Amino acid sequence: MEYRYLNNINSPEDLKRLSREELPFLCDEIRDYIIQCLSHNPGHLASSLGAVELTVALHYVFDTPRDQLVWDVGHQAYAHKILTGRRDMFSTIRRMDGLSPFPTPEESEYDSFVAGHASNSISAALGIEVAGGLLKGKRQANVVAIIGDGAMTGGLAFEGLNNMSMNRNNLLIIVNDNHMAIDPIRGGITQYLVDLTTSSRYNRWRWWLYQLGVRMHIINDTKKARVQSFENAVKTWLTRQPSNIFQGLKLRYFGPTDGHDVTGLVRILTEIKHHRGPRVLHLITTKGKGYEPAEHDQTTWHAPGEFDPMSGERKTGNADQPLWQEVFGNELLSLAKENERIVGVTPAMLSGCSMSIMKSEFPKRVFDVGIAEGHAVTFAAGMAKGGLIPVVNEYSSFLQRAYDQLVHDVALTRQHVVICVDRAGIVGHDGATHHGLLDLAFLRSIPNMLVASPRTADDLRAMMRQAVETDGPVAIRYPRGKVPARSDKNEQPPVGKALQLKKGNKLAVLSIGAIGNAVLEAANRAEEQTGTGIIAHWDMRWLKPVDTEVLDYAGQHYNTVVTVEDGMTEGGLGSAVSEYMTEKGYGVRVVRLGVHDRFVPHGSPDELYHLLHLDTEGLCESLLQALEK
Repeated sequence: MEYRYLNNINSPEDLKRLSREELPFLCDEIRDYIIQCLSHNPGHLASSLGAVELTVALHYVFDTPRDQLVWDVGHQAYAHKILTGRRDMFSTIRRMDGLSPFPTPEESEYDSFVAGHASNSISAALGIEVAGGLLKGKRQANVVAIIGDGAMTGGLAFEGLNNMSMNRNNLLIIVNDNHMAIDPIRGGITQYLVDLTTSSRYNRWRWWLYQLGVRMHIINDTKKARVQSFENAVKTWLTRQPSNIFQGLKLRYFGPTDGHDVTGLVRILTEIKHHRGPRVLHLITTKGKGYEPAEHDQTTWHAPGEFDPMSGERKTGNADQPLWQEVFGNELLSLAKENERIVGVTPAMLSGCSMSIMKSEFPKRVFDVGIAEGHAVTFAAGMAKGGLIPVVNEYSSFLQRAYDQLVHDVALTRQHVVICVDRAGIVGHDGATHHGLLDLAFLRSIPNMLVASPRTADDLRAMMRQAVETDGPVAIRYPRGKVPARSDKNEQPPVGKALQLKKGNKLAVLSIGAIGNAVLEAANRAEEQTGTGIIAHWDMRWLKPVDTEVLDYAGQHYNTVVTVEDGMTEGGLGSAVSEYMTEKGYGVRVVRLGVHDRFVPHGSPDELYHLLHLDTEGLCESLLQALEK
């Protein structure tokens, strides 16, 4: 693709050679480039379209990478990648061996901190800024935290703000407000105040008055906060708007202002980057800016998949084969119709986990709490204490952030909370920050917690029903994507019981979850090469309580037991089986197949399962090797 400006920019230094008047044209080219690339290589579209002008202005004004930009919710940062030497690789984003889907220091010196999950930018940027101030001989650089896309609803962001207001620092926070989480103030007086308070004349006047107050002993470090409060109070009075949390924390607050006026942003950033002390610039942006379909339906176009860039028509897959999340959503609605005590809770994943299905019929019984995973769990624990049966749906990698709440607020007092763990196992293109590989291990270690993983849609529906009818906490984890097109029509075993899928007399294979379908196919292939009736296969279904009758049988009748899971081998099913065999004194060899102590990169699920030897081909090879020994 040929672009007049973009094709000549290989670093922020090239960007700085443009005049301010040329920047809007560059923004148009970047936006078009993102749309063209993502139309055939799906990614996070709408968020990055809304941050184009902000990104251009940041790299135009600041001296990156010496000045450090810390992104929050990294799918805002596509333009950042394009402007920092990764333009020609951008078409490979989220593909195996291509660009990472999120900022990561391993990929570029321009990526100051990893940004796969939300709400961490203020804390991380504050730490970087404080470190720069404490290290002697280090030239002080600017540090900027860019937080947006709903990340201000996360508790960690407020913890960072609180600490920022308590410590000496020069951190600049940019709030990229594209959800109107802070009510936008529009009109001439607002822009006038932004112009006034960010101008060099205003700040020279403000500094002169401050120094005069110090010399006259009117102002000292103790009274400095009062001066800031007075200034914020004046702004509040002039705008006729209530003060906000930033002003309440005695932080210098600028805005809100138009986040799509790139030349205006350059002027504002040029002025305030020289200010000392913690400060906040509040921008109003439109998610999906510049692409009508994305502006009109921001939720759908957050990550729309493949689409026609001209017509905006999205390409859809096989609608006859449901997604795991759709099975969950429909079953939750069925259960809610039967039991009015059932409520749904999700941290900002209403449509992603399909809890929107229940919300459409029972809007008062579904709670989207924002990007607040820990709060969602404790909130649900409180509702359980009050007599409800809350079903919490959180993506596996996000549930990691709620571990203490699972332990302290749910499991310790056996609250009847059902945790449905979506996106478990290998997720795919979003990479290391989003794979759900830790849940089996960390859930299994929690006392009083039951842990299940379905292999089929029938299993998921049955486990949800069993969880609702079982006292105490239950976690059900299932993967992303299409449900395998199989329904064995077996009678669903009770809680804690496995299901034998295949009989054999030489090798016992124990799997858990949807990967069991690949294991079954692999076992059949292995038998085609070695003879039938030699590989026994159990779908364990429940990691906790584990079916000890099956383990006893395997320990007494087989020399080798193979465990298979789409999670870490350390702490999961393989560990549970090994521990049991050792405790019972069975002289059986346990071969654990799964992910061994590593972070898995991004790529398609098929590519990654092949990389990990967990696809049908790899599993068949492993079973044959186990038979030989």
